[in-house]
Amino acid sequence: MFRVAGYIELKPGGFERVRAAGITMVETTLAEEGCIDYSFASDIINPDLIRISEGWASEEAMATHSASDHMKAFNRAIGAEGLVAGDLKLYSATEVKQLLKV
Repeated sequence: MFRVAGYIELKPGGFERVRAAGITMVETTLAEEGCIDYSFASDIINPDLIRISEGWASEEAMATHSASDHMKAFNRAIGAEGLVAGDLKLYSATEVKQLLKV
């Protein structure tokens, strides 16, 4: 299993302007083979900071996602708004323990 976690920050008001593209991105990605989970969230302090969390079954699934048309479209939307900062990290997991399930 692979995890991607981090953030991107857009210029003021950018999150609202890319919200529709973000919704399409998340919905389409969740349907991809090998996607375990995928979510964006607006930071509670900085609404233009988008928190990103992804879970993938394999590096191949991540590579297919990275080359997808919906990823390219989302990257164009972000580029049009102006990326102020970003930090994404890839983590590989060899063991997963359930901490909570309701």
